[in-house]
Amino acid sequence: MNSREPIGIIALGNINIKCIIFNIKDNNESEILSTSITSSEGIHNGTVTNLAKATNVIRSCISAAEKNAKILLKKINVVLEEPEFLSTKFSKHKKINGSKIHKDDIDFLLKEAKKQLILNDKKQSIIHIFNHNYIVDGKAFVEEPIGVYADSLSHEMTFITIPKNNLKNINQAFIDCDIEIERLISNTFALGVKLLNNKELEFGSILIDVGFEKISLGIFKNLALIHSITLSIGINHIVKDISKVCSLSMDESIVIRDNIDFSFQNNQNLFDENDYLKNNFFINSSFRKISKNLILDVIKARLDEIFETLKKQIIIPGFNLNSGISFLLTGGGSNLFNIEKYCISFFGSNVKKTKENNNEKEKDLEKNFSSCLGALKIIKDGWETEAIPEIASKNIKKMSFLEKFFRIRL
Repeated sequence: MNSREPIGIIALGNINIKCIIFNIKDNNESEILSTSITSSEGIHNGTVTNLAKATNVIRSCISAAEKNAKILLKKINVVLEEPEFLSTKFSKHKKINGSKIHKDDIDFLLKEAKKQLILNDKKQSIIHIFNHNYIVDGKAFVEEPIGVYADSLSHEMTFITIPKNNLKNINQAFIDCDIEIERLISNTFALGVKLLNNKELEFGSILIDVGFEKISLGIFKNLALIHSITLSIGINHIVKDISKVCSLSMDESIVIRDNIDFSFQNNQNLFDENDYLKNNFFINSSFRKISKNLILDVIKARLDEIFETLKKQIIIPGFNLNSGISFLLTGGGSNLFNIEKYCISFFGSNVKKTKENNNEKEKDLEKNFSSCLGALKIIKDGWETEAIPEIASKNIKKMSFLEKFFRIRL
């Protein structure tokens, strides 16, 4: 990559679409040229649901960033939320017979894993390939064991894939915007790179991104994303549960969410049995006795479901929860319902939340563009455990002079 060529990154979210353009200086430092945020339409959970609407908002977001940066992007990197992503693990083996291990041996095992993946499910396209372990004569190696004499070699990999039709629709939206996708990056991978330090990424960490419509989990070890899953359940589902069980409007349930301090220590009820909602919580409904402990039970029931599901996903070979693994909570929902304390009750004391930056400008960037900042690090510096698959928009139509003129000026 030309270090002088600006890098464009766009994150496709449920609520907002965010675009940021960076310039890379000669010393490899980055500077932000522009940012833009547009309300999301036609895209839900990383899937295009209305091509025309998705194309319009993507074009609008990119154009706004281009106008502020006074440039026209030819390519862009796309950060995707991933309820439709699949995480698949492969371990491939080869006899070396006392010879040296060469790069060709490792490439062979990677090609064999790709072949098996395609045979298993022809409807998936590869987004990421992570090399997270090599086994040489029964001993684990993190780095490529090139030049090592051995009798046998095993290569453990994780593939992150997306349904081909989803990829086609995303690709088409950008083709219609006259811009090429340089590469796709999982939102969980980008967040992990931004929020976890190298020690956490190497020795094992679990990132839990708590959103309003979804909760994503990413497991990192040996500088690789070794497993990820996204649940189509978020904070809004807890609000809906409160609304349904207590016969309250959504507005009233949101007021409860934002104004009552919940706690989950020792699995005991926080409130007295006669502690009811006060009159000011009833915005659209007539006042009636609703126990705060009833609301607490509703919240606990949904959080139990969420964290039990996440806990089952963490039970994977080679990943020991009792070996000092750290948990990091992030996302807009991580500050609500005292989720940090609830997470501690499930996974132990090694749980923390992302810290807010005291610098207002940096705080705003980290709040809105964390995944884009992580993606920049991946793109700019490369990621040693990742083998990047080829994903590019094809059949990009040529813009006329007037189309180029108006794209950067609208």
